[in-house]
Amino acid sequence: QVQLVESGGGLVQPGGSLRLSCAASGQIFSIYTMGWNRMAPGKQRDLVATITSRGSTNYADSVKGRFTISRDNAKNTVYLQMNNLEPEDTAVYYCNADITTNWGTRADYWGQGTQVTVSS
Repeated sequence: QVQLVESGGGLVQPGGSLRLSCAASGQIFSIYTMGWNRMAPGKQRDLVATITSRGSTNYADSVKGRFTISRDNAKNTVYLQMNNLEPEDTAVYYCNADITTNWGTRADYWGQGTQVTVSS
C-alpha cells in the first residue's frame, strides 16, 4: 500500500507565495519521476511541473519563472514553491509519483489534492 499526502494549500493574495508538500509513504522500493498537476474549476487537469529522481525538472509555460519543483529523496517528498501567484493559478493541486513497491509492482500514484485559491 502506497499513499501520497499533500499539504500547504490555502488562500493567498495575488503576488503572494505558497509552498506545497507531498509525502509518499508505504511499501516503497523506489520513486522515479514525481510531479504536480492542477485542475481549475470547469477545466481539465493540467501538468504543472515534474522532477526526475536525478533532479531534472520540467515546467508548464504558464508557471516558468514563478514556480520551483524540488524533492527530498530521503524523505520521499516533493515540493512546489509557488511565487508571484496569480488568480489564474487557483485550482486543486495534485501530486503524483511513479513508484515501484517492495512487491515489485510499478504504478503511478496520486494524492488527494490540496486547494490553492489566489484572491484579494
